[in-house]
Amino acid sequence: MSALAYYTLDVFTDRPFAGNPLAVFPDAGELPLAQMQQLASELNLSETVFVTSAGSDNRFDVRIFTPGGEIPFAGHPTVGTALLLARLGRLAPEQGTALTLVQRVGDVPVQIRGQGDAAIARFRTVRVPELTASPLSREEAAALVGLEPSQLLAAPVVASCGTPFQMLQVTDVESLGRAALDLALWRRLLSGHSAPDLYLYSLAADRRSARTRMFGPGFNIAEDPATGAAASALAGMLAGAVPGCYRLRIEQGVEMGRPSLIETEVRVTAEGAEAVFVEGQARFVSEGHFYLS
Repeated sequence: MSALAYYTLDVFTDRPFAGNPLAVFPDAGELPLAQMQQLASELNLSETVFVTSAGSDNRFDVRIFTPGGEIPFAGHPTVGTALLLARLGRLAPEQGTALTLVQRVGDVPVQIRGQGDAAIARFRTVRVPELTASPLSREEAAALVGLEPSQLLAAPVVASCGTPFQMLQVTDVESLGRAALDLALWRRLLSGHSAPDLYLYSLAADRRSARTRMFGPGFNIAEDPATGAAASALAGMLAGAVPGCYRLRIEQGVEMGRPSLIETEVRVTAEGAEAVFVEGQARFVSEGHFYLS
């Protein structure tokens, strides 16, 4: 009977049972894609990562699955996988603490600083944020999440650093907490759309921090406690036009009882956003095996 090892971590947190749970299979090179999907569905976490190859130059090929299918890029799998590979001693010493996770969106460079539970992984997105029009009116977007149109500050837009999200700015944290997805209406308005998932945010007056929630029915995720891909898109969307570095601290998962902290930085030049960085911690939680035959 063959056994396949996996590990779980809580990501974008410094303590267990907070943040966003993640499963990682570090030796998944022989698995067919269909079986990866079966394992992701069996674990039923927001994302599950399969490391399919490793190079001596700290390049690791990875595939990322939600319970609903494969995705090209995600933030908390990037942070968690990088920290786990370092913990397992998979990084080549001569390469230091820099590594690259090769995802479907492209090469995602990651830098690790610190050690043990205090270690932090910081990655640069492959793409700078792209903004496109949303098919939703302000009224439709409000109805989708059980709010009044007056509780949204504008009509939604779609933002993406590799994975697109409908961005909805709500008036305050209280309105954010009351939001609830109307799944039947979502099926009518967004099912099958290239950006089916909603990222709600309440921005602090100083524009340096935000509270967020993510409803992900397109991923078969009712609500996500930390969404690095959406955080990177939001940070890029909100960065100022004047050249400089813009930092945004994002809290998510509070309403779920799984508080998460995502730190972002956007570098802006005269030509616009040049680079987006996301960083966070992770706590190792468990390890186990699947018996596949």
